[in-house]
Amino acid sequence: METQNNKLTKDKINTPHLTVLPDEKVSFGQSALLGLQHVMAMDVYVVPFLIAMLIGLQSGQSTALIQSTFIAAGIATIVQTYFCMKLPIAQGPSYVPLGAIVGIYAASGGGDLGWSSVLGASLIGAILVIILGFTGVFNKIVKAFIPPIVGGTIIFVVGLSLMPVGLSDNIYNGAGATINQNIYLALISAVVLIICVMLGSLFRKKGRVFRITSVIIALIAGSVAAKLMGVLDLSAVSQAKWFSMPQIPFADFGFTFNISAIITMIIIYIVLMAETTGTWFAVSNVIDKPLTDKQINRGVIGEGIGCFIASLLGSTPVTGYSTNAGVISITGIASRRVFVAAGAWFVLFGFSGKLAALISAIPSAVIGGVFVIVCGIIAISGLQVMKNERIGEKEMYVIAVPMILTLALTLLPDDFLYSLPSTVQYLFGSPVATAAIVAIVLNKLLPSIK
Repeated sequence: METQNNKLTKDKINTPHLTVLPDEKVSFGQSALLGLQHVMAMDVYVVPFLIAMLIGLQSGQSTALIQSTFIAAGIATIVQTYFCMKLPIAQGPSYVPLGAIVGIYAASGGGDLGWSSVLGASLIGAILVIILGFTGVFNKIVKAFIPPIVGGTIIFVVGLSLMPVGLSDNIYNGAGATINQNIYLALISAVVLIICVMLGSLFRKKGRVFRITSVIIALIAGSVAAKLMGVLDLSAVSQAKWFSMPQIPFADFGFTFNISAIITMIIIYIVLMAETTGTWFAVSNVIDKPLTDKQINRGVIGEGIGCFIASLLGSTPVTGYSTNAGVISITGIASRRVFVAAGAWFVLFGFSGKLAALISAIPSAVIGGVFVIVCGIIAISGLQVMKNERIGEKEMYVIAVPMILTLALTLLPDDFLYSLPSTVQYLFGSPVATAAIVAIVLNKLLPSIK
């Protein structure tokens, strides 16, 4: 029988780019340091920040949402890495449900009722995802309905649909500064981000730190510029406590179960699972360990549990972050212990009101400069999924129609949207969900032309 050490040695030969394999032990100190590195590489705070801005949450509510999101990301990462999929995968809030969340919130009347409708729909959707994992149905759905041409299109429109949000809401109409200041701040954060990434690529060993911390450095540079312009307000940070309890279900918020909202969120979860499956394959490719059907099903269960926990904490659905696959590739360290440590860091950060307040104080234009770059990268990731596919007459329409529909719904005037029936509002409020359905239907209905 092959011993564990011999197996690890053999695996290292097969994966020469890795210095630490997924099941190798790493010391507590190293795990903590390397886990923090992964946390810094993830833009977990951007999603709750955007949601707070888009639905108009007050400062205290925004801080509470950021705290809950950090804790949810931490617990979901530990669940997926240690208990379910058992691969080095970090979980964080997904960009995919943004449109649906805003649509459900608005269509439900906003305020506490709007947010409780979002959480109720997310809770039911998460339970369905868990069931899909236990039954193995999701794996069959992906194989039958989401081939690379459809999956790539969905990922592409995710990036495309969010670009106008980043440009218009974050930059052109960002609060607290003039449009000129906002544009300058966005340019500064975007340029610094690109420079850091390029330094990391050009000087692989010495410049690695720049690439890994590129988002943090960009946000710091943008915030320093904002301070010099006089548009950075840190008063809420000084008043916040170092440690504070997050919101508690049924005490600070409740759950409302609206059929139309639930149907919309279920569609979003299917799209979300298609996205996270791509992340799983990316990580699998980096660590040179092919995914089995059993792992995928366990991953779906882990994803569902993570989303369920996020809903209970008053946060939004989580997903696997592909960013970490890049960090693994750069550092060569794929230990699951490092990712468990990253999860622990997230939970720790979630109990720090001061950190959450600091993040929520970052000007929207600074976030916007990073965000639009992220949107572009997401869109390009979709194109990479499709790059090996033959683009014939049918495929052109499968890609083009959802793309046009995404832009049409993103630019749809609010007055017209709110005049439609509630169910249609929920659906059209999420351009990604609508575009995904259309891509799947077109791929099935249009004849293949050779």
